[in-house]
This record gives sequence, structure tokens and C-alpha cells, in this order.
Amino acid sequence: MKPMQVLMVDDEEELVVTLAERLELRGINADWVTTAEAACEKLKERKYDVAILDVKLPRISGFDLQRKMVQLAPEMNFIFMTGHGAPGGFTGKNTDADLYDCLIKPVDIDVLVAKIREITGRSK
Repeated sequence: MKPMQVLMVDDEEELVVTLAERLELRGINADWVTTAEAACEKLKERKYDVAILDVKLPRISGFDLQRKMVQLAPEMNFIFMTGHGAPGGFTGKNTDADLYDCLIKPVDIDVLVAKIREITGRSK
């Protein structure tokens, strides 16, 4: 079985680089970008099993980016990350947080790996 392919999108470069490296050590291929535009370009080049999106990106929310990404890759799974408190606390009237897994930063790498495996239906 080929390794899972993950695309991480977060404007905090140090965080996303570190998480990507830690996923790679666990056998998960992880690409990363810091902008929504770069994420859409990556999707045109390669297929991913999971996208891990920051909720608050410059100029666009992670939820709005997810809607764009679904048009390019409808089969992809999504996980969201936020550094802004509990998932229900940052969305306001937006109920999208209830539809997807959302992790609070700093993200525990073991929790992230378990969540990736859970939503893709793969085990260790």
C-alpha cells in the first residue's frame, strides 16, 4: 500500500514545516504551503488523500478554501486546525466546524496521525 498523501495549508510556516516533517517520520507523505493559492496549484499537480487546513488564512477562511479544493478534488478528506480556541468559538454563525474534524493548535502529532488514519479508513 502506498503512503498517504497529505497537503497542509497554514500561514505559520514554522508550524506547518514541523508538522510535515513529523508526519514524514511516521510514514505519511506531507506537502505544505502557506497560501490558499498555492494549495490550489498543488492540487492541480498531485492527488492528496487529506488536506489539513488552518481555519484562519490570509484573505480566505479555511472553510472557503475547502469549498474551492472540493471542486478540484471531490474525493479528498479534510481536517481543520485553529489556534483560536474551541472549534465552536471561532466560527460565529458558520456551522462548517460541525461537519469536519477540527484540532486545536498546538496540534498533538499522535492525535493528528490518528485522525488522518480515521478519516481515510486506514489503520497503522
